[in-house]
Amino acid sequence: MLPAFDLSHDEVMQILPALTPDLRRAEVWIPWAFRGLRVLLILVVAWLLTRMAARLLRHLHVYALSVLSRHGRASNSELEKRASTIVAALRKLTSSLIWLVALGMSLNELQYNIAPLLAGLGVAGLALGLGAQTLIKDWLGGLFLLLEDQIRIGDSVTISGVSGLVEEINLRTIILRGENGAVHMIPNGSITTLTNLTREYSYFLFETTLAHRADANKALEILAQTGAEIAAEEPYRGVLLAPLEIIGVDRLGERGAVIRARLKALASQQYPAGRELNRRVKQRFDEAGIAFPPP
Repeated sequence: MLPAFDLSHDEVMQILPALTPDLRRAEVWIPWAFRGLRVLLILVVAWLLTRMAARLLRHLHVYALSVLSRHGRASNSELEKRASTIVAALRKLTSSLIWLVALGMSLNELQYNIAPLLAGLGVAGLALGLGAQTLIKDWLGGLFLLLEDQIRIGDSVTISGVSGLVEEINLRTIILRGENGAVHMIPNGSITTLTNLTREYSYFLFETTLAHRADANKALEILAQTGAEIAAEEPYRGVLLAPLEIIGVDRLGERGAVIRARLKALASQQYPAGRELNRRVKQRFDEAGIAFPPP
């Protein structure tokens, strides 16, 4: 149990005069004042370096877009997503390194011996590495995702059964935004299957069931005409990459004949054209008397 210190007012007044000469000595407080100024200078320089790095990375973003456009066949939106993903990862890495170095220099200026700290961190890192294999697995998984360009910010993906839009790619996790607005955080090391629905281009699959008595040939003809009309109109002219592909009568079921087709469009741009195709085909089928099976 620690002893209790109970200093009276007279004792405090006796101690203060003893400390006052030391506080008045310039050689006591001036070195600490200079150390504080140097620490402040280090922090200011670190902040400036992060701002400069962010500006350089913005220029790198433009340069990466020009390089990728010269050497790749992907669309502008695909190139933009790939460049944004690379630059975002570099920004986080650069900022972390700058502030880590600034922290070490600040501790050194305050005469804190960081050598034992580094040695302790090495031992702790070894123990942590043995006990945090999942974390290391996540980091390695994120590194290979970036190096192999498997996924980009803005892609529509399905990861281990979870679907959504990629909002962030970190070394440890991937952040997905679901269609209902839910945010899914998926560790990179837990990814077993990854389905990218928007790599270079996307398809909109059209499928409907006709009654057995309906004229399938007439239905397919209307479907082809409607697809050609949409492809020639704005704003779908620059979005669709090919004419509507008529797959035909896919199968015959108990309720009727299933016909299928698909639209090839720019990545993540297939849904507006697909919904317009659904609307017009339904209207044309009704006008032509092509019946759907009863519910």
